[in-house]
Amino acid sequence: MLVPLKFLNKWRKRAENAAEGRIDTAVPLTQDEIRTVWLAASWLIGYPEDELFDRIPAITVLVAKLPTEVAKPLREVAAALTSRDQVEIRADYVETFDTRRRGCLYLTYFMNGDTRKRGMALLEIKDAYRGAGLEVSDLELPDHVSYVLEFGAGHDLRGALAILLKNRAGLELLRLHLEEIGSPWAGVLIALCATLPPLDGDDITEVQRLITQGPEEELVGLDGYGDGSLDMPPADMTPYAVPARGTSTFIPLHDVKGLQ
Repeated sequence: MLVPLKFLNKWRKRAENAAEGRIDTAVPLTQDEIRTVWLAASWLIGYPEDELFDRIPAITVLVAKLPTEVAKPLREVAAALTSRDQVEIRADYVETFDTRRRGCLYLTYFMNGDTRKRGMALLEIKDAYRGAGLEVSDLELPDHVSYVLEFGAGHDLRGALAILLKNRAGLELLRLHLEEIGSPWAGVLIALCATLPPLDGDDITEVQRLITQGPEEELVGLDGYGDGSLDMPPADMTPYAVPARGTSTFIPLHDVKGLQ
């Protein structure tokens, strides 16, 4: 996949502006509301462990006062997860996100494929975590959507926003795919994308182009999958990182006492 340099520079500029100035969102939201959306989304898009189901009533209360445009899709996800057998939901989750590239939850994959460029992008994200005094666990790649959202909700809103904006096309492709297949998790991406700047005409054109080309070595989008036999998950690109001095382990938000 070749992304025009002009387009990449445009996204990077947006990320820089978000890190330094006003946060522009598709739906008018305060920073506290953005954090709330990201907190709920990070829980809902994670693997459905027992504690997620225990937390769903709290998530429903948490999003109740949000604007309808973001509250409704999040409530729909919560309702969908409680309306079916938990074993079936877990199997559906694995099928949706862990067995197919088009359902990839790792942000840097869509823009870089399984290449060395992706390794550098992952290191940049780890550096952002370290800059906030955190160290991501080696049990998970640092670009997983739930990790980035946890980082933004509980530690560094603008730093996480910069990461999301640099990988905006991947989020949009994932949203389109989940909506197309009628996934119960589509509402998470709908709400998340509402916390980001709206796409303009050039953005939409470029996303459509990325849908047809996809990451290197694989077509990822809404069409062109053939029989799916090659539609396997991305390779593990975990960088060999040495924890920086003075940093702490990146603890998931459900273990953090209050938001910072």
